Amino acid sequence: MASREKKQGGKRDDSAKSEMVQRLKTRPLIYIGTIILLVIIVIAFVFIPALAPAGHSGGDLVFGYYNRVPIGFVPNNFFHQQYERLMRFHQPAQDSPDFIRDMAMIWREAFEATVVHTGVLDEMKTAGFVAPESVVDREVAKLPIFQENGRFSSARYRAMDNNTRLTIWRRTQEDIAFNMYFSDLMSLRSASNEGQFVSNMASPMRSFDAVVFSFDSYPDSELAAFLNTNPEQFRVVHLSKITITSSEREARQILESVRSGISSFEEAAVLHSQDWAADRGGDMGPMMVWHLEFESIDEASRVILSNLARGELSDIIRLPTGWVFFRAEENSIPADINDQLHSNVIRHYIIENSRGRIEDWLIAEAERFINLANERSFDQAIQAMGMTKSSFGPISLNFGDSLFFRSVRTTGLPELENAGRDQFFWRAAFFTPLRTPSRPLVIGNNVIVLLPLEETSADEDERSSIESYFTFRAMDSTNHGYRSYFLNNRKLDDRFEETFWDLWW
Repeated sequence: MASREKKQGGKRDDSAKSEMVQRLKTRPLIYIGTIILLVIIVIAFVFIPALAPAGHSGGDLVFGYYNRVPIGFVPNNFFHQQYERLMRFHQPAQDSPDFIRDMAMIWREAFEATVVHTGVLDEMKTAGFVAPESVVDREVAKLPIFQENGRFSSARYRAMDNNTRLTIWRRTQEDIAFNMYFSDLMSLRSASNEGQFVSNMASPMRSFDAVVFSFDSYPDSELAAFLNTNPEQFRVVHLSKITITSSEREARQILESVRSGISSFEEAAVLHSQDWAADRGGDMGPMMVWHLEFESIDEASRVILSNLARGELSDIIRLPTGWVFFRAEENSIPADINDQLHSNVIRHYIIENSRGRIEDWLIAEAERFINLANERSFDQAIQAMGMTKSSFGPISLNFGDSLFFRSVRTTGLPELENAGRDQFFWRAAFFTPLRTPSRPLVIGNNVIVLLPLEETSADEDERSSIESYFTFRAMDSTNHGYRSYFLNNRKLDDRFEETFWDLWW
């Protein structure tokens, strides 16, 4: 009989296993999800109590302390309520690859809300605020759990055990203190007329015509004049190099092997060179002599390299990071201002290293334009000098690109992209008399002349919009400010990461 029962038990076990295998095959996601859910339940109801730090009863989890008050997670406390609220709206799918990350975000948000709540109660306690018992009693009587037919039920109140009633009473007392704190905070966020004051700053508004003298309009004749002042700096060379960082001795050995023909320059570069051109056999490509500054080559060595004949090798040159020698692939040639590539390189050099030369030339052109505009008109000066007119506005005086007013970036002129923080731009824009050309303004790689056309006031809708937005920003700033105050307070001992990952891993 025992043997038969044993065999029957074995059959039942086999049947159960077969059923599990069948479920796994037919509905793998649901089956695996069920297992994950069971694991989470086990963690929540078995392992969480075991993880509670020593010294805390009730099996709660402590994620930190605020002024030595534990930020604990226990059933029905504030932390738990915040967690439940967030889970109702943001509970991640258990089969999501980001499940743990999303859970961490939920727990963290609940933790931070609890820190703020604990911090506020600490502030109110320090200030000596205690909600009067009569006020607490009145608020407790309004709670739905004690209501019957819209009125307080003494029977329901008496039916509840004393410990639960005391917990509810204390929580209500804390809620009153918490709400009082924020009532005071929000009422002090700004003066009653501050929004109106800010909205009035939208006026006056001005509209403009403008002409732009771009650095790109700096003529080739000026580039040629600059080139003639230092032609050696702009000679075109084509060099290859081998850089050795180990020792000068090794660098000279490699140089001698190339000179003697034991190895070719290209082979030595690939095998031994330690720089960006090694994989190219050392070939640096055509460049101007001044580019060698980026290779840390001093002026005297640059002169020597520019005079190397085709195929000629240089001597070893000391670098801050090692030793280098070069081979000339072509004889150097003078820069040709008619070659677009050469002229672009020279223009770039002047912009980066002799910017004032271009600015002075463009300012002189702008002043010539202003004189023509004063003699004739703005439009006639544009026509006479072959310029293009741009128009923008109306804008208000918005130094610093405040979010409350129209930004100069909204003008659609890329040349004014960085003008919002330029005090000289705003001074010219709003202190130049109407219908009078402004003085030349250097903004980025442009010289600009403004013509203020008219001055208007912001309409009622715009002022109202600014005032409403200011109110919103003030509240948002207050909200961010108080959260930052509590979450970065020295009283906070944040142990969230340690506790959370101990819980999940």
